[in-house]
Amino acid sequence: MTKTTTEREERGAAAPGAAEEAAERLTTAPAESDGPTGIGVLGWLRWMWRQLTSMRVALILLFLLSLAAIPGSLIPQNGQNQFKAEAWKAQHTTVAPIYEKLQLFDVYSSVWFSAIYILLFVSLAGCIVPRTWQFVGVLRAQPPAAPRNLTRMPVYAAWRTDADAATVNAAAHRLLRGRRFRAHLDGGAVAAEKGYLREVGNLLFHLSLFALLGGFAWASLASGTGGKLLVEGEGYSNTITQLDDFTGTRFYGSDDLDPFYVKLDTFTSKFQNNGSQIGSARQFTAGVEYYEGSDPSKLKRGKIEVNHPLEIGGSKFFLIGHGYAPVITVRNAAGDVVYTGATPFLPQDGNLTSTGVIKVSDYGEKDGQRTQLGLSGFFLPTAPVAFDKNTGPRSLFPGDADPALVLNVYAGDLGTDSGLPQNIYQLNTKKLTQLQQDGEPAKARLKPGQGWNLPDGYGSVTFEGYKQWASFNVSHRPGNAIALVGAVAAILGLIGSLFVQRRRIWVRAVALPDGGTLVELAGLGRSESAKTAEELAALAVDLQDDAPALDDEPGDEPGDAPDDGSTEADEASAPEESAVPADLNSKE
Repeated sequence: MTKTTTEREERGAAAPGAAEEAAERLTTAPAESDGPTGIGVLGWLRWMWRQLTSMRVALILLFLLSLAAIPGSLIPQNGQNQFKAEAWKAQHTTVAPIYEKLQLFDVYSSVWFSAIYILLFVSLAGCIVPRTWQFVGVLRAQPPAAPRNLTRMPVYAAWRTDADAATVNAAAHRLLRGRRFRAHLDGGAVAAEKGYLREVGNLLFHLSLFALLGGFAWASLASGTGGKLLVEGEGYSNTITQLDDFTGTRFYGSDDLDPFYVKLDTFTSKFQNNGSQIGSARQFTAGVEYYEGSDPSKLKRGKIEVNHPLEIGGSKFFLIGHGYAPVITVRNAAGDVVYTGATPFLPQDGNLTSTGVIKVSDYGEKDGQRTQLGLSGFFLPTAPVAFDKNTGPRSLFPGDADPALVLNVYAGDLGTDSGLPQNIYQLNTKKLTQLQQDGEPAKARLKPGQGWNLPDGYGSVTFEGYKQWASFNVSHRPGNAIALVGAVAAILGLIGSLFVQRRRIWVRAVALPDGGTLVELAGLGRSESAKTAEELAALAVDLQDDAPALDDEPGDEPGDAPDDGSTEADEASAPEESAVPADLNSKE
């Protein structure tokens, strides 16, 4: 993924020979090619592979992947909440077909998202393998030998001494090893290198990204999500027949569901009841009872809150919604109870104005004909004194301060016996007739405990009370742990690659023809930093014990003059303090 060259490499043409160029190269990344190599198709394929595994293309792919994830955050996804996605489609009938064709309701499993994902995966793999191999080669090899002309290095110092050249080189080798440099003494010079953790961090970062993508890929291939709505006091077994919806993947289907049982024991909701944030949610807590497998004796109690799921086996239970379920009893004309139970109503606004339907398929006969009843209406947790004519029934507050139930009633054929699937939250009135009362559609507003005698002798409806319901997302994602470890390791690797500097130091002590020894020190860092100059200065100070600088030095050594025209004798003047190098003659 990284194919950069250092500033030293850009000036490598001036280096006399391949040895000096290798010595000045501080990255294990292969050099980047400017164009296709070879002839014909093979050359173009090689060039395209190098482009795909370059840093530039990898960054573009990362940017495209982040852009591609935006629709998945803004548009409801079928795999996360299918009901919410269907509701969104019903509200946006114009753009919904277009979004369907673009796979915007299934972003993370779409063809275009998968293509970006796979290309990024290949790009990382194509970078990590050769770079790791090259880094292993660097670790096995000795530090690069000293360049012929050390004055070309960004940090340089020199002085004369009476000490023997071999003694100076040995002392420099010992001092550098003591400073945890990888040092090598050969050819009358010491070559040392430090800061390998920078490249280790770089490789760790790349490997972690690879693991992160791999974790997400495994999760997308071996995960599954289901949805379940439970009313207080109800429970279910985690089977495909009892889930409201289920979305599997290639390696996780309905036969792989984790076996457990869950019962919603209680649900607590609290809202701000005063101030500027009146109506804001303050607490949603679901108290559940559950057991794994098929042994009820292992019953446990748990608590589920928003963003605090309950883990059961290999699945997590997330709380994603809640509402109210009116408890209604319907009696037919003969007084027989034909329907009773809590029916979930779906919230329509922030104050939990909820709509729902009750389908009485077993009403029986009316006037010698088989009849069915359908009731639709609103549940208002806090009902106003009077309804607005323009907006109709609307709740004033999401809490159950003054609940009311508003109902309309229909008679006829519900269509439930046709064999065609129906939405349990909608009433098909095509074959139904709305009952009339005093020449107007029959309707009633009921408080808990109140009843309503239906017109034309159709029986009665009693609003017994209400319960709360909660909807849960049951998620099985085995790759989350891999992704988490990858994310943490990527941060650690990034810290190492940013704060550790790769640098090299060379020390050369050479006997002069007129007597004495010339000591040269040079340093090269992976990037511009004062750390290399500071280390070189500290080394020079310590080296004075074994190679003290002479107060008066003879003329310059031919061929070793610095690039700026100053002589080595000028750089190493008489006072001992001047023998300590500084970053004053830096070429950068």
